[in-house]
Amino acid sequence: MTQYLEFEKPLAEIEGKAEELRALARENKEMDVAGEAEALDQKAEELLVSLYADLTPWRKCQVARHPDRPHCRDYIDALFTEYTPLAGDRNFADDHAVMGGLARFDDMPVVVIGHEKGNDTTSRITHNFGMARPEGYRKAVRLMDMAHRFGLPVISLVDTPGAYPGKGAEERGQSEAIARATQKCLEIGVPLVSVVIGEGGSGGAVAFATANRVAMLEHSIYSVISPEGCASILWKDAEKMREAAEALRLTAQDLMSLGVIDRIIPETTGGAHRHKEDTINGVRSAIAGMLADLSKKSPKELIKDRRNKFLSMGSKGLAA
Repeated sequence: MTQYLEFEKPLAEIEGKAEELRALARENKEMDVAGEAEALDQKAEELLVSLYADLTPWRKCQVARHPDRPHCRDYIDALFTEYTPLAGDRNFADDHAVMGGLARFDDMPVVVIGHEKGNDTTSRITHNFGMARPEGYRKAVRLMDMAHRFGLPVISLVDTPGAYPGKGAEERGQSEAIARATQKCLEIGVPLVSVVIGEGGSGGAVAFATANRVAMLEHSIYSVISPEGCASILWKDAEKMREAAEALRLTAQDLMSLGVIDRIIPETTGGAHRHKEDTINGVRSAIAGMLADLSKKSPKELIKDRRNKFLSMGSKGLAA
C-alpha cells in the first residue's frame, strides 16, 4: 500500500478514486469504467510530474525520509555479492544501526559500510532508526582499518538523522568516536566513495562521508542539523522547519553548487520510494564511475586528494 506524503494528498485522492472504480468493476462485471479509470490515471501522472518538478527544500526532506525509500540493506542485497557482515567494535557491543563487511562490487573485493534504518516497527527499533552509537562508529573504524591493510576500496552508504544523542552514548564517548571515524576516513590509503541515499544528518553522516568522492540521490538531504532542530534553536519553534530547511542549503542541488558533493544521482519522477529498482541501478552506476575515477591513484595521492577536497571547501565563497 502506497504511503503518501503530506504534499501528495491531492494525488492520493485521484489514485484512490481510480482504484475505487476498478474495485466496483471487479464486483460488477457489467460496469465499464476502464475509460474513466485511465483518465484518472493520466491526471494522477500529470499531477505527480507537477509535484516533483520543483520540490521545496522541506518537501525534499519529507521525500528523503519516506519509509519506503530503499535503505542500506536493500542496496547491499542488490549491488553486492558474497556479502559477509562483520559485527562488533571489539570493545563494547555490536551496533545494529551500522552494518558493514566484506563484499564484491562488480566482482571487485570491497568493504561496504552503511547506516540501516529498518523498514517496519520491529526492525526500526532494532536498528535504532539509523542513529548510530559510539560502538557503531568504532565498528566502522575497524572496517576501514581492515580495508586499508588489505587494499580494499571502501563504499559507504549514508542514511541517518544523526548520531544517537542518548545518555549511554555520551558516556561511552560519542563525539570522540565520531571524530575518530572522520579522522580514519582521511587517513586510509584506499579509494573511499560515499553515497547519501536518504538523510545525511550532522556528524553522524560526516563520519562516513569524508570521502574522495561524495554523491547524493536527487531528493536526499545532507546537513549539519535537522530543520526541526535548527528551528528549535534559532526561532525556539520547531514549526519553523520550512524556513530552516530553506536556510540550511541542505539539498543535493545546493550542495553541488557549494562544492560539498561531487555528483547528483537522478531519481525517477515520484522519488526513490516509487522506483526502487531504477534508483538502485543509478547508485550502481555512480559508484562504478567514482571508483573508476580513483582507480589509478596511489595511496598517497588518494589521501592527498581527500584532504584537499575538504580543506578547499568554502574557498569559492570566500573568494567571491
